[in-house]
Amino acid sequence: MNDSNTTIFNVNVLRQELIMLTLNEVINAMEQKGYNATNQLVGYLLSGDLSYITSYDDARRKLSKFTREEVLMAVINGYLGR
Repeated sequence: MNDSNTTIFNVNVLRQELIMLTLNEVINAMEQKGYNATNQLVGYLLSGDLSYITSYDDARRKLSKFTREEVLMAVINGYLGR
């Protein structure tokens, strides 16, 4: 195989994308239950208390796979287009 065909991927970028996909699933679950997803996420991110996140559709478990710092970094990087 020619080296010019080597595919390079960045694990950090893939993890960030996974976090953003998970956040979308969590937001959808909260909205389906009638919660204001923005308020709930801010409460969780400020306090670290996962009870701000609904357990509906496994949203709490999905989000708990990531640290708050990872979630914040993904959101900020997404906002900045990075």
